[in-house]
Amino acid sequence: MAAARDLWRGWTRPVGPVVAPLVPRERRLLRTELVVVFAVTLGLSGVRSLVSLLDALASPVRLDERRVAIDESLARNPWADLAAQLASSFALVAWGALGLYLLVRAGAGPRAVGLDGRRPGRDALAAVGLAALIGIPGLGLYLATRAVGLNTTVIPSLLGEQWWTVPVLIVSACANAWAEEVLVVGYLLHGLRRLGVSENRALAISAVLRGSYHLYQGFGGGLGNLLMGLVFGRYWQRTGRLWPLVGAHALLDVVAFVGSALLRGALPFLPA
Repeated sequence: MAAARDLWRGWTRPVGPVVAPLVPRERRLLRTELVVVFAVTLGLSGVRSLVSLLDALASPVRLDERRVAIDESLARNPWADLAAQLASSFALVAWGALGLYLLVRAGAGPRAVGLDGRRPGRDALAAVGLAALIGIPGLGLYLATRAVGLNTTVIPSLLGEQWWTVPVLIVSACANAWAEEVLVVGYLLHGLRRLGVSENRALAISAVLRGSYHLYQGFGGGLGNLLMGLVFGRYWQRTGRLWPLVGAHALLDVVAFVGSALLRGALPFLPA
């Protein structure tokens, strides 16, 4: 019982590693950096997503009767569409690279946030476990909130049937996973830790941010991703490993994106 109690306390009330205090100028610069980075990346996406949700709520069309697509065609010409899809994924990769670059500039290399290759096998197993932990309840939450009118019908992919559709969806899934986990977990939580923010408060900030830029899907999308943020953020705080989160997120998105493209109309929750 004592061991279980200590384990529970460790996960609910973690104590982060001791970090060197920042001088006032460094604190101001880091705070400014965090605001600027998220103002042009996922924080801006959160604002746009909130505006999209408010617009949907003001519409006479019920929320559960609306449809939103995550991946859809960006150009009429197939070759132009392919180029646009790859450019969109490249932008996400660049967002994550920006966060990693700023970590390196601050003296924290990839190993400091768990992006090294020390334990590939264990990281891969953890990624599969986290994907199952998030994916199965997440689908149930989506179906439940959609049934009670609190979520839109989310169509992961509306890309046309081209020879490049499945590879592009896999690239998109991996790019999304890389950008979100590097920025919202590795970069943000590491930065908040350097600012002296408590582990629980930092976790809440990260999870709320993750939920915010999924609000375009409805309340279920926001809540589901907030819960995912709590699990993923705490896992990183406790283990210091980021690759399992990138892998789990990529696996979830690959299943959703490719599955929706191949099984469209075959399952009741995948509209034609």
